[in-house]
Amino acid sequence: MKAFIIIILLFLSSPGFSQGSYQIAFLKYSGGGDYYANPTALPNLAQFCNSNLGTTISKEAPYVEVGSPELSLYPFVHMTGHGNVVFSLTEAENLRNYLLGGGFLHIDDNYGMDKFIREELKKVFPNNSLVELPYSHPIFHQKYDFNGLPKIHEHDGKRPQAFGIIIEGRLVCLYTFETDLSDGWEDKEVHNDSEEKRKQALQMGANILMYAFLGGAK
Repeated sequence: MKAFIIIILLFLSSPGFSQGSYQIAFLKYSGGGDYYANPTALPNLAQFCNSNLGTTISKEAPYVEVGSPELSLYPFVHMTGHGNVVFSLTEAENLRNYLLGGGFLHIDDNYGMDKFIREELKKVFPNNSLVELPYSHPIFHQKYDFNGLPKIHEHDGKRPQAFGIIIEGRLVCLYTFETDLSDGWEDKEVHNDSEEKRKQALQMGANILMYAFLGGAK
């Protein structure tokens, strides 16, 4: 945990969080869901941020298990998939301690995860429900201005929504639904999304990283 605290302090004390090299990670979970669904997403997002925000985020994004003590080595973890998610009580406790200790979790429903992840998050924070973030929330107005989440893939044709878990005034978990942001971060040939859609997804992803690393400051 000491190493994790040092990493967070470095982020918060670095203008543009550009000094030093940092690493973000995918969250590996049990239950049968495809946690590995979008392998090129984080490397591409890191490259976009390095090119456009002046960051030095490693393009190597490892998979870290929910219950692993190594979770504390990464200030930002990303979770996606299409299906079932199961957290054991030990894993839920580890994830809760990570988030309360300063970590940030971004969950992106890749279509089919919603009914599972909502139940599992209740194990992590039994007394803190997901709340929808308004368009005025600063996560939409970091480097890039958005009027809510961009719609990358249709899914069920519903409007994209951003939900969060807020603990003592701090957003510790962002859950993006009906948008497919991380599909938009992937290599172009994976989904054949338009350049405009990929740009929107990457810009929103950059906003999320800025918010997570800088504590909501612009």
